[in-house]
Amino acid sequence: MEAALRLLVVLSWLLAAVATPAAAASSPELMTVERQLTDLVSNRAGDFGIAAVDLSSGKSVSINGDRLFPMASTVKLAVAGTFLSQVDHGRRTLSDRIEGRSASQLIELMLTHSDNAATDALIRNLGGPGSVQTWLNFNGLYGIHIDRTIAQLLRSPRDLQDRRDSSSPMSMISLLRQLDHGPTLSAESRSYLLRMMARCMTGRNRMKALLPAGTLVQHKTGTLDGLTGDVGFITMPDGRRIAVAFFGRGGSNRPSTIAQAARAIYDGFSGSWGGRMFTNYGGTGGSSN
Repeated sequence: MEAALRLLVVLSWLLAAVATPAAAASSPELMTVERQLTDLVSNRAGDFGIAAVDLSSGKSVSINGDRLFPMASTVKLAVAGTFLSQVDHGRRTLSDRIEGRSASQLIELMLTHSDNAATDALIRNLGGPGSVQTWLNFNGLYGIHIDRTIAQLLRSPRDLQDRRDSSSPMSMISLLRQLDHGPTLSAESRSYLLRMMARCMTGRNRMKALLPAGTLVQHKTGTLDGLTGDVGFITMPDGRRIAVAFFGRGGSNRPSTIAQAARAIYDGFSGSWGGRMFTNYGGTGGSSN
């Protein structure tokens, strides 16, 4: 009898979890965008987290913005931020030689090509994942968890619900805001980081795919089996910049969904939303990091 009751409780919990709609939290002016994003992710297989903030006005939209997702290679922004902060404090330089390459070469490989070996070389030089976590905590970014090197992460059994090496979309937005205009980096280091992000070569089928030609996107992608992410900045035609974070877990159309969500955000924040229909633009995917 007791075992049957426990089974009933578990089944009830699972049914409630399946029936729970996407949690949304948005500025009143962006409710139309919120509804469109909610409709988009509700009609797709998988679990999606989306957040966007206008860096000028603070207006925001989010869907499942507080839900944790594996960061995959989007964690490399935190690694870059930690190293550049050390440069700003005179403890390191971009010309430092690290495992046969300059620090600037490693950062470029890490951010533009998502090179895992370059990332781990930088993490080792900094003192390990704990040093990056210390930097995050020092800057009040407690919602981001960094526990392993990239090599350790890839060797571990895949668990897309693991809290290690995870972030929520809104926590990632907090990191982006710090990197963009917080006291975290000097103007020189910030400019250097944004230049590298603008040259990101991975994930062309994600947030960039459906944006108008010529739109400036400064971003970093992340990929694991069953997980797709893309985070960064979209510059609007009037010069405003939108910090965005997209994570998708499970399902089979994650890059397409991220691309369509990014276009909905672009239209919504520019005030040009006209009831755009969400349709697949071709291709589901890719394995870029």
